[in-house]
Amino acid sequence: MFGTRKKSQGGAAGQPEPGRGLGLGLALLSAFAFGGSGVAAKPLIGEGLDSLHVVWLRVAGAALVMLPVAWRHRALVRQRPVLLAGFGLLAVAGVQACYFAAISRIPVGVALLVEYLAPALVLGWVRFVQRRPVTRAAALGVVLAVGGLACVVEVWAGLSFDAVGLLLALGAACCQVGYFVLSDQGSDAGDQAPDPLGVIAYGLLVGTVVLTVVARPWGMDWSVLGGSAAMDGTMVPAWLLLCWIVLLTTVVAYVTGVVSVRRLSPAVAGVVACLEAVVATVLAWVLLGERLSAPQLVGGAIVLAGAFIAQSSTPAKPQPAGDAVLPEPGEELSRSGRAT
Repeated sequence: MFGTRKKSQGGAAGQPEPGRGLGLGLALLSAFAFGGSGVAAKPLIGEGLDSLHVVWLRVAGAALVMLPVAWRHRALVRQRPVLLAGFGLLAVAGVQACYFAAISRIPVGVALLVEYLAPALVLGWVRFVQRRPVTRAAALGVVLAVGGLACVVEVWAGLSFDAVGLLLALGAACCQVGYFVLSDQGSDAGDQAPDPLGVIAYGLLVGTVVLTVVARPWGMDWSVLGGSAAMDGTMVPAWLLLCWIVLLTTVVAYVTGVVSVRRLSPAVAGVVACLEAVVATVLAWVLLGERLSAPQLVGGAIVLAGAFIAQSSTPAKPQPAGDAVLPEPGEELSRSGRAT
């Protein structure tokens, strides 16, 4: 019946929706995959590659892998050009360029903890763009995240980290807001929703075009890729690090991340994605020897806790009036309007 919505199948009230467990698993996999990008990229930057060149290699390599998917979903270019352009500019080129430029100046763990103010920044989108109310708990989460960030950067030491690096990490956080918002576009369109794999494939292609203009890869020192890079004293083939960056931390990370947002929501997926900061910090500690001080570790925990509270307190999307759930045949409505 037009204007009604069927009840979810396959479970009693209060049980998780079908596919939600899979979405959670994909979100966890995406967080772990994204978390390894910095530790694989920083040794290449240390060997002389410009951070923008590493980003270009990452995005262009992933776009090449996803090229057959882009051809299969070529109709998206006509149907959703603005979505594809926005995803490529913000979720691909913007996030990666800002993050990789940041880790060339500040530690990986610090850069990612700053970037993961993004789940709290999503509240700004909810409040001022979607014009939905924000709960007190969500506001408290933002305050905690900002306070934790102050500990991470050790403001009492006079901003001991490179200020440009911190601004670049904040830029990555702003672009990541676009990643969560754009990944959810069309999720409520049913069969008309754009295929997430197609969106990723064209986002990577758009990102490659943008980064080619910005990074100018023809000036890259290609000989670095034929050698080795040091990871805390251990020499690793540069081509192996590049494959790690392209296949695991880009293709797998983006595919699982976008699909998880579609199955969950930007808010829930944003909470799970906070684990990326933990993964990156631990990997940087183990593989790169980057150790954070006790106040920084405490601050990082506060940032993640604040982001978690902020995102988990975000109000759900309001349902259109025509999407109200009607009782099944045989059910009656009480005077208060609830099914009995």
